[in-house]
Amino acid sequence: MTEGENKPECDSVAKDAAPADGSGRETRPEDEDKKEDEDSQGTVPLQSPAPGAQEVDFVHPEGGWGWVVMVASMWCNGSVFGIQNSFGILFLSLLREFGSEHDKDLRFRTAWVGSLSMGMIFFCSPIVSVFTDILGCRVTAVGGAAVGLVGLLASSFVTSLGPMYFTYGIVFACGCSFSYQPSLVILGHYFKKRLGLVNGIVTAGSSLFTIALPFVLSILLDKVGLQNTMRALCLIMFVLMLAGFTYKPLLPVKPSSGRASRLPPLRQILNVNIWKSLGYRIWAFGIPTALYGYYVPYVHLMKHVEERFGEDANKEVLLMCIGIASGVGRLVFGQVADYVQGVKKVYLQVASFFVIGLMSMMIPLCNIFGGLIAVCLLMGLFDGCFICIMAPIAFELVGPSDVSQAIGFMLGLMSVPITVGPPIAGFLRDRLGNYDVAFYLAGIPPIIGGAMLCLMPWAEARWKRREKEAALNTELDVIQKMLEHEKPQGDEKSKGGESVL
Repeated sequence: MTEGENKPECDSVAKDAAPADGSGRETRPEDEDKKEDEDSQGTVPLQSPAPGAQEVDFVHPEGGWGWVVMVASMWCNGSVFGIQNSFGILFLSLLREFGSEHDKDLRFRTAWVGSLSMGMIFFCSPIVSVFTDILGCRVTAVGGAAVGLVGLLASSFVTSLGPMYFTYGIVFACGCSFSYQPSLVILGHYFKKRLGLVNGIVTAGSSLFTIALPFVLSILLDKVGLQNTMRALCLIMFVLMLAGFTYKPLLPVKPSSGRASRLPPLRQILNVNIWKSLGYRIWAFGIPTALYGYYVPYVHLMKHVEERFGEDANKEVLLMCIGIASGVGRLVFGQVADYVQGVKKVYLQVASFFVIGLMSMMIPLCNIFGGLIAVCLLMGLFDGCFICIMAPIAFELVGPSDVSQAIGFMLGLMSVPITVGPPIAGFLRDRLGNYDVAFYLAGIPPIIGGAMLCLMPWAEARWKRREKEAALNTELDVIQKMLEHEKPQGDEKSKGGESVL
């Protein structure tokens, strides 16, 4: 303000002191050109680096209110995937409620309620990312939890299977999707150095709920029935809605022009910048490739155990082993990821896919139940490793400002193999009479996907190197143009000086 107010006074003094001849008239436009040139040169650096400077200067709290946000995010992961993973318990009650457990046609139609619900959570993720960028994490999460509560409450009043596809498979699942994704994005506002550990703790919530919720649901279903059990689950969604209010954003918002600020910019609706990174493209297609066989053991392992070891086999122990080992893996590998620099964290996911692929191929070779327990422990351990570092890798690839849509597109692409892989394995079992070939083939996609991800650090380093070279060339061009623009002004000065003399 002081410099801007003093400039006119200096100009007036110079104007009075200047002689009223040719030299005076020659000097004034030249000074104005200089002033305009300085203003134009000063405006560009002040506006363009400002957002970048804020991002660099921003210091993550690494704690404080962030611990409350972490607990809220942990509750979100636990409630969303705990309920989804416990659908097998609700599945038997739905069969008894709407028909018979031995009706194969009814079993097929009822199974689609859970499959549709799980698929919709991932399928809606790209849309959720847009809402998160425009409305923020808090509004999106609270609104999603409210929609999920309404869908679950409506499901408790349904008296036939048809409406259940809409109330549970679509409305409840969409609400879960809208509440889940912001719980991953908001962590990047509070943590950077501890982001891997915090993500491990948060994602371990789903393991805790998956272990505890089936026992709770079994008791509730026996005591109060299916409808009242669903109403009891609404309390979990209500707490999830309250947890969303803790998502207070911290990262600075990038300024936009006045005209663009009236409506959301196109970049917020569809962010194409994330696809410019070759590393992200490899990551976004490598993981879905691995998932074509990834979930086959989780869906068909129980039936395989019945066929191999009999219906009296304690197959629930295998699910418990996977859940406990997965929770331990998320805590351990989440902290390990904090010590791995940059996008090299992806090598942890590569190791996870290799181990899971090999363990899937080992399932048909296990003729002893103890061998299956060892396989499930390893599979669960590296399942936790894969899941807990999804968000940290996304932050490394695209940065905190673009991470919402980066995670959203990733989860959206994951919906296809999650839905397609298990039915293919079931088809192979029906044709061949057992699951052996299905498990052998299920181990191939994780190994292929892991091999694709090995290229990601090299591609990301190459892309960043090219980006730096392009920025350097642009800066050199700007400097050269500035020098060329100042050179004619220097010639006019010399000419003006000769005329005065």
